[in-house]
Amino acid sequence: MSKVERQKTVEALSEELGSATNIYVTDFSGLSVGKITELRRRLRAAGARYVVVKNTLARRALAAKRIEVISDQFIGPTGLVLVGADPLPAAKVLGDFAKEHQKPTVRIGLVDGKPVDPAYVKRLGELPSRDVLLGQLVGCLNGVLYQVVGALEALREQRQASAS
Repeated sequence: MSKVERQKTVEALSEELGSATNIYVTDFSGLSVGKITELRRRLRAAGARYVVVKNTLARRALAAKRIEVISDQFIGPTGLVLVGADPLPAAKVLGDFAKEHQKPTVRIGLVDGKPVDPAYVKRLGELPSRDVLLGQLVGCLNGVLYQVVGALEALREQRQASAS
């Protein structure tokens, strides 16, 4: 790879890193090309991109974007999951894929500009979807409303009993 090609690669990766709000650094060693392609397809459906990078070029791109807090994790085969504003769907895909194939392993994540450990990324992937969480919230609120209505009914019945 010539110096010009490397520079273009660093610039392209820097631009992609700038548009990604959340980043997961993974080790994809042991995955075949077919499995990596499947992982890319699933991540694309979740609104993320999977990029296999050369470590030196990735460090340069991170330095250009002043995201050096995760650069020490670029050792060996490295893939980046570049995620937009919502880190949950990509974390869920990574977790599900890792359960099926035991790879890739997450080395570190960058969620909303803060470095997070692999256990945090795993917990993100285990969270229910937004719709399920909203349903749970509505169910809780519904239960509270039934309790308030029951208490008001009991008060009304008590007043009617004492008035008679």
